[in-house]
Amino acid sequence: MRELREYTIQFEGLKLGKHQFEYSIDDKFFETFNFDEFISAAVEVVLDFEKKGNLFNLLFTMKGNVEVPCDVSNEYYQQEISTELPLIVKFGIEYNDDNEEILILPHEAYELNVAQYIYEAIILAVPSKRIHPKVLDGSLESETLKKLEELSIEQKEEKSTEDTDPRWDKLKDLLID
Repeated sequence: MRELREYTIQFEGLKLGKHQFEYSIDDKFFETFNFDEFISAAVEVVLDFEKKGNLFNLLFTMKGNVEVPCDVSNEYYQQEISTELPLIVKFGIEYNDDNEEILILPHEAYELNVAQYIYEAIILAVPSKRIHPKVLDGSLESETLKKLEELSIEQKEEKSTEDTDPRWDKLKDLLID
């Protein structure tokens, strides 16, 4: 993926110690992953990269927002994103990413692409149930909600105007005070 080349860190030439990388994530980033659940995205990522002798400590800090549809009203809104992802990179015989917190790279590796980790962290930071903040406080004005209110009022009126069964009325007369 040529588009994700800017997320590749060539650690071979980096000095020991702390380094910082910054990335601005937008819609194009998610398009490269063929992910279309976000209408728009604006997330700032700061990667604190600490190179030690035989391992790396990475800490991804992400803040921003993504535009998503509400699961209740289907109205679009800006969902705030704020998350951190720690990752330890070690060296071994072969590549292994079975553990969420530890990545093992082969000894001959000289670079690391962090795009997949950024992508996954942002996706997981979005709640599974997305509810527009105005739905929660009751101030959302939308055609969908107006139609739902009309239908619920009509159903209540239908229930209240239903006649009771006269057989039950006769049974009520049998009740003794």
